[in-house]
Amino acid sequence: MSKDLIQMRQRLKELLLKKSYREGRITLTSGKESDFYIDGKQTTLDAEGAYLCGMLLYDLIRSQEDKIGGVGGMTLGADPLVTAVSIVSYLEGASLPAFIVRKEPKSHGTENYIEGKGNLAEGARVALLEDVVTTGGTLLQVIERVKSQGFEVGLVATVVDRQEGGVEALAAQGYKLLAVFTREELLAP
Repeated sequence: MSKDLIQMRQRLKELLLKKSYREGRITLTSGKESDFYIDGKQTTLDAEGAYLCGMLLYDLIRSQEDKIGGVGGMTLGADPLVTAVSIVSYLEGASLPAFIVRKEPKSHGTENYIEGKGNLAEGARVALLEDVVTTGGTLLQVIERVKSQGFEVGLVATVVDRQEGGVEALAAQGYKLLAVFTREELLAP
């Protein structure tokens, strides 16, 4: 990682801790209770936070041996991330189209689960993104929907891995989760 990216990662850590990290009892999307919460959208919807996430996630995508042809994820958590990565990729001269996976299929028109699908090459190898991963359940759902549309999942990445089973759940299905930060790294002094 270049010096610039190291500095960006440190700045993103500061923003996540300031804007997104909260201590206290909370019930997570997975149904599990936790003594802390990371509201990633508070950072990913901030202009600087979005830019930093876009740069750092794009760096993860670019570091892969196999070419990635698009970037997407489940609405709503992934929406700002896939947009940021797509814009960064354009600015870096290697455009990656973005797509969004709906929670429910569209009830009219195309009735698609995936918005932006027409911008992807048939059978494209794609990267899937999430702001925060706990159990990996959302990503496993996204993987199935993306695969059912004929695309190949080449990379799964998150801004923060809470280290609560997501890595293991994805590995059990043959996918490696890459994270900008693990919980341990985010909370380290």
